[in-house]
Amino acid sequence: MIRRIVDGVAVFFLLLLTLATLVIKVFQEGLGFQFYGSELFMVNLVFVFSCFAGIITWREGKHLSLSSLSDNMPEKLKAVVLRVRAGAVTAILTALFWVAFSGNLYAFSPDEKIIGIPITVIFAVYPLMFFSFLAMVIAEKKHIVSCIIGIVIGILVSCGPISGVLYFFFKLSDVELPFLYALNDTWLNITMWAAAPLVILMFLFAFLGVPLFVVISAVSYIAFSHAGGYVDVIPLEAYRVLTDKNNAAIPLFTITGYLLSSGSAGTRIVDLFKSAFGWFRGGIVVAVVLVVTFFTTFTGVSGITILALGSLLTIVLTKTGYSKENAQSLITSSGAIGLLFPPSVAIIMFASINYFSVDVFDLFRGAIVPGLLLALSMIILGIIKDKQTSRPAFSLKAVGQSLKTGSLELLMPVVLIILYSFCGFTLMQIAAFSVVYAFVLETFIRRDFTLKESVKYLSEGIAIAGGVLTVMGAAGSLAYYLQDADIPRIVADKILAVISSKYVFLLLLNLALLVVGCLMDIYSAIMVVSPIVMVIAESYGISPVHTAVIFLMNMQLGFLTPPVGMDLFIASYAFDTPVMKIVKNILPFLAVQFVVLMLVTYIPWFTSVLF
Repeated sequence: MIRRIVDGVAVFFLLLLTLATLVIKVFQEGLGFQFYGSELFMVNLVFVFSCFAGIITWREGKHLSLSSLSDNMPEKLKAVVLRVRAGAVTAILTALFWVAFSGNLYAFSPDEKIIGIPITVIFAVYPLMFFSFLAMVIAEKKHIVSCIIGIVIGILVSCGPISGVLYFFFKLSDVELPFLYALNDTWLNITMWAAAPLVILMFLFAFLGVPLFVVISAVSYIAFSHAGGYVDVIPLEAYRVLTDKNNAAIPLFTITGYLLSSGSAGTRIVDLFKSAFGWFRGGIVVAVVLVVTFFTTFTGVSGITILALGSLLTIVLTKTGYSKENAQSLITSSGAIGLLFPPSVAIIMFASINYFSVDVFDLFRGAIVPGLLLALSMIILGIIKDKQTSRPAFSLKAVGQSLKTGSLELLMPVVLIILYSFCGFTLMQIAAFSVVYAFVLETFIRRDFTLKESVKYLSEGIAIAGGVLTVMGAAGSLAYYLQDADIPRIVADKILAVISSKYVFLLLLNLALLVVGCLMDIYSAIMVVSPIVMVIAESYGISPVHTAVIFLMNMQLGFLTPPVGMDLFIASYAFDTPVMKIVKNILPFLAVQFVVLMLVTYIPWFTSVLF
């Protein structure tokens, strides 16, 4: 019952967000009506949706994590890891609940309202999200002792926020609560001399499978405690990030991609490209790379593309005589290339976080040619590995038939470009339109699923979007801390003092970002690491767009980099193949992509040619 309610509420807010965005656009632009405060209402609607999406993501176990590393441990060691993980997760979630609860009481006055709704009522969904996480962990009835210990630890490190809650409701101050204040002072003193070991411990928890947004939030909590106990910034920064108008487009594009990949769009586009390119050597390779790139562009998560289309595309390739190993490697290595093409949610997020440095549409243009180079490199290598001797003859009739059956899928990006270029649509409005387009196409035109099934797929798409949104909210506070502490400038000064050559810096930057790409998901890396990188690169006179493209290329390459590239484990699961075999087979593709990365790094023309 509760499951249906949560799903229903999330889908309702998704539909409201999508339809309201388009209705307001029509009334304001077409009929001349003005809805004052509509933008503020829409971004706060995104915030509420994000919280419910996060709840669904947690319930479905879809939060971004490195759990695949611990899943392959021996059973006895794995049992210990699971107990430690349960304790760590409950401790951190308890602390996050109290800081969010306290923040809701003090951050906004009762007079602050949006269309008559107090912001405190809207923001209350945030602590509710953490409470739901805790409730679901406890409801599993696994590792209860570890969970109880974790909750106690979480309460002990949350004495500051808890005292704020007690003061708000009962006016109890430090005089009435000396023990609580003493515990809070003890925690702050601990972070003064043990902040670094605690942060290292949190990163260790990440390798034990603790969700990445939980780890990032914990690092922020430690950092702000070390700085004097200003942990109330954590929920406020999450609110700021999740109500950014550009970030609001991210969940909508993600759900669009999921709807398309869940229906017959993949099969239709594959059939079209097969008929168009299958008659020449490597034609199917071209088709596969283009299809994978197309879907990742919309989902924003390469793993979803591999999981959704990996089996289908492997069959397509092997039926033409391609080896199974090479087919899996080509699909896996092409999975993240779509992150470099509009309307990539990674690009949107990067520009939103670094809005003083780079414009989102400049970054779209700057990333297109490097993205094409990566796709072309995979096509060339794929063709070299294609040993097919017989191919079907070219048939204009077959191309026309497949074009007819797949035209609406191919038309979608064209329509989105027209809406932006000639109709004045914003990113959020384009994203809302894309959801409606995909929903109508798959449900009413293609009839790939019934209306009831479409709601199910929307819920599944929401779970994927929630994973991205929770990471964004968590990473916002850590990014704020780094900026407030002037870490980017400090790091830049130290690097400049040691490395005078721009070219040496670029080489070291690539190596460092490859490591980051392995250890962090792309969205938390954008939030936390990219502001530092942008400041340092600016000191060497490197173009912001060029720096941004280098960053994004490294992140997509990091998905493939052994030993912990996320797409390696996803491919292992999708293809039922040992990870080490995936790693071995993918090395040539990885090497070629690294060469392309070096070309783009040292030849800025590739990122500036379209300006």
